[in-house]
Amino acid sequence: MAADILSEVLKEVHLSGALFFDVEGCAPWVAEAPPSSELKALVMPHAQHMINYHVVANGVCWARLLDSADEPVRLTAGSVIVFPQGQPHVLSSEPGLRSPFDPAIFDAPQPEGLEPVMLSRNGDGPETVRLICGFLGCDVLPFNPLLDALPGMLVITDGYSERGGWLASLIRAAAAEGKEHRDGGRNVLSRLSELIFIEAVRIYAERLPPDARGWLAALRIPHVARAISLLHDAPARAWTLSSLARGSGVSRTVLASTFREALGVPPMTYLTSWRMQVAAGLLSDTNSPVYTIAEAVGYESEASFSRAFRRATGKSPGIWRSERRKNAEGAELHPRSTA
Repeated sequence: MAADILSEVLKEVHLSGALFFDVEGCAPWVAEAPPSSELKALVMPHAQHMINYHVVANGVCWARLLDSADEPVRLTAGSVIVFPQGQPHVLSSEPGLRSPFDPAIFDAPQPEGLEPVMLSRNGDGPETVRLICGFLGCDVLPFNPLLDALPGMLVITDGYSERGGWLASLIRAAAAEGKEHRDGGRNVLSRLSELIFIEAVRIYAERLPPDARGWLAALRIPHVARAISLLHDAPARAWTLSSLARGSGVSRTVLASTFREALGVPPMTYLTSWRMQVAAGLLSDTNSPVYTIAEAVGYESEASFSRAFRRATGKSPGIWRSERRKNAEGAELHPRSTA
């Protein structure tokens, strides 16, 4: 059930892969990335939010967040590191190295495979590393429960041995596809980027400690996961705490307390947020009238829906739809993403 909920959220927040880079370095080397809010304009200007991630195809390197006091993390072959919140970070052959980011790496035409990148600081030592660097776009507004549940730096250090080699297969496929430069390579790489990210999230969720809180941890609580699934499956239904509790197989008191403890909000507040995310997708992806969309997410009148949508996004449904259409048209005219 939890996997189905995750799939539904990934669909509604419009997860999409983009440009890839092939980074090869000889020690001492360093690659630094600014906040994704700055980098997004060069890579995925029409996405609400951009996630950076890197795969260590071979070799060893170090990674750390630039705005954090946390110690650097050592990454070996098969490691996957994701920066879901888009914070600035640095990867290097040894801890402590820094080098300014050079936006000129995005100026070259993009081939079908992985685009080779010259590191701004690259030595000639015997220790080498190969990184595959990708980007993912997704929505933040009105509601992205998955993004809120992820840390600033998500690290899977044993991807080559995890889950019977499934993640390793994805990594090797991306590495091979990037080298071959076959027709359709960008499309294949973008889909592989999404799959690698999803698999990394699944592994991260499985490794959460028993006392973890948040959306991913909530999916491990059977009756809370059941409640979330019911809300996602039928957002237009006139849910009450009583009807949701009956469908979840627990009492109102148990559901109210465990749902809020796990997610930080009451079930009906979560429902409103999810309704707004579904409505945002319908506004962006269909030509349905606003009153029809209002009904589809459980509102009896267009006026009450519009007020709720403006509270969630700061924009009216009409303005939201217009802006998203313009963004989509711009993406088609200037395609940096392959999604």
